[in-house]
Amino acid sequence: MKSIFPKQIPCMLALMALLTLAACGSAQSVSMGGPPQTVTVSQRFQAQAPMMPTVAPYRCGAWASTNAPAPGDTITIYAKVTHQNLGVANIPATATVHFHSGDASLGQASSDSGGYVTFTLPLQGRQPALKPATVDITFTGLSSGVLTCTAFFTPE
Repeated sequence: MKSIFPKQIPCMLALMALLTLAACGSAQSVSMGGPPQTVTVSQRFQAQAPMMPTVAPYRCGAWASTNAPAPGDTITIYAKVTHQNLGVANIPATATVHFHSGDASLGQASSDSGGYVTFTLPLQGRQPALKPATVDITFTGLSSGVLTCTAFFTPE
């Protein structure tokens, strides 16, 4: 006579596992506690909201020909001055390098027809490796006054 008990063991184990999982789970309930809250923005607040900021009529940007030169390299510093997004010609600019040991002037140049100026910067080991340096380019003679932008580099 054969026993059917061994065939029932997997079914019984599966049933026990389901019951165990059901017993371990916790029922979660959410209490609404009342009606949802509403937010009202007063018209007085809306009237005080500021206008969108205006873009400055003159802007400039500056960058180095390489951001990671060797300590003895010669790099070029570029800058551009714009008026309402168009390059402005004949604007005088000066450049000052801020080395770790002190500042150095790169002289003066005037912007070309596209608004660009360039300055040559021989590093000559004046900036330690892995120490960032900045170069300020200052445009003068603008109807809005003086405008300065900054480039950077870090010798490797």
